[in-house]
Amino acid sequence: MATIGSLLLWAITIYSYMIIAYILMSWFPNARESSFGQFLGSIVEPYLAPFRKIIPPLGMIDISPIVAIFALTFARYGVHAIFF
Repeated sequence: MATIGSLLLWAITIYSYMIIAYILMSWFPNARESSFGQFLGSIVEPYLAPFRKIIPPLGMIDISPIVAIFALTFARYGVHAIFF
């Protein structure tokens, strides 16, 4: 069971880093239009979409990815509590 927990923790960590990379890509022009940006967007956007529906942007700042990362952090704590 610890192996499954370790794999889940690893996957959650990697997905969090993918969200952070996707956020940072918004700072660079045309980075999201590249093939890597489109690939990353196809993986990250389905997870971010429900958060964007609930949390409106504050001016030019979209805080929904921050809330999504917090949700992944809570999921990481839950996986750790269940498997370890």
